[in-house]
Amino acid sequence: MLGDCLDGIKVLDLSQYLPGPFATQLLADLGADVIKVEPPAGDPMRRFIFCDDDGESPFYKQVNAGKQVALLNLKTEDDKQILAELVSAADVLLESYRPGVLERLGFSRQRLQELNPGLIHCALSGFGQTGPCQQRAGHDLTYLAMSGMLNLTGTPETPIMPFPPICDYAAGKQASTAILAALLRRGRTNQGAFIDVSLFEMALSWQSFSLIAAGRPGHEFARGQDLLTGGAACYQIYPTADRRFVALGAIEDKFWQAFCATIDRPEWSTRQHEPLPQTELIAEVRELFASATQKEWQARFTEVDCCFEPILNHTEVVNHPHVQQRQLLQSLPAEQRYDALFPVWVDDQPPSPRRPLQQVSTEQALEGWGCRGRFGQR
Repeated sequence: MLGDCLDGIKVLDLSQYLPGPFATQLLADLGADVIKVEPPAGDPMRRFIFCDDDGESPFYKQVNAGKQVALLNLKTEDDKQILAELVSAADVLLESYRPGVLERLGFSRQRLQELNPGLIHCALSGFGQTGPCQQRAGHDLTYLAMSGMLNLTGTPETPIMPFPPICDYAAGKQASTAILAALLRRGRTNQGAFIDVSLFEMALSWQSFSLIAAGRPGHEFARGQDLLTGGAACYQIYPTADRRFVALGAIEDKFWQAFCATIDRPEWSTRQHEPLPQTELIAEVRELFASATQKEWQARFTEVDCCFEPILNHTEVVNHPHVQQRQLLQSLPAEQRYDALFPVWVDDQPPSPRRPLQQVSTEQALEGWGCRGRFGQR
């Protein structure tokens, strides 16, 4: 099981909302002991979208499951001393303040290094710790916009807002990956690290295909024009008769041939590589799919090897036989929700269930990490 890989690793989480908490949840899934420090009013994620009867958002509970949560007011000297003790005991500090905020609170990089020379400090921010945009506000949608990703996501008429928030999750995973690498290096050298992770730059790093095309005049990608942006009939989303949708990803010749044979359209088999955009062929395939319901198409293609899937809603996802057999969802009936677990099997075993988040006092947090009151009496 991977749940004991980070046994004994202490992670201090000063982040809020989704990216940072998702990163530290991944570390908790791998066995790290995570203490999440929030201001007295709590992480704003506690009231995100809607709340349970206890006044807290199920989205907050989900992304912070497996952690202990303590409240500190970092505008007071007493609570700053408590944070200093936790920093001195931690292996990893992850924070998502804007650049300069942690220093203004009295925890500059120099101070953190003095407190804990082996500390791995990951600063997760919108645009990074340097550069002309370092203080600019942003959210997932605006990072995607600036990276160019939104320019190629959608229809010829308009970009489409993706869900879930791509940068939030991707940057969280990037942060956890970099932290794991730094832990490996520290195991060899006893050297700490400062890691600068940017949500915008995470989105930018995924633009390799688009940047290659943009660097070659006449080959730039556009929405609805190219193989992977909606210009090909073989790689397309089609509506069905019941106002639902199916996805076809028959890029390879053998898959397209299998698709054409299944729908009894041999005349389409030679048209896969017509010039893009394939407006006419797409219209013909669209008309075909509109002639039957999604379930009817699903039944027809169940045994066909051609990269075809119905677009499922999340109730259907939960009940899909493959999802159930792989045991990657944790059912929490009392909270009326499912939790997506760490998506890896190890040694033929599925991931372990997560513990719910635990609210603890600062004294419990200090005692749990063996802090001895170095900066004040507890």
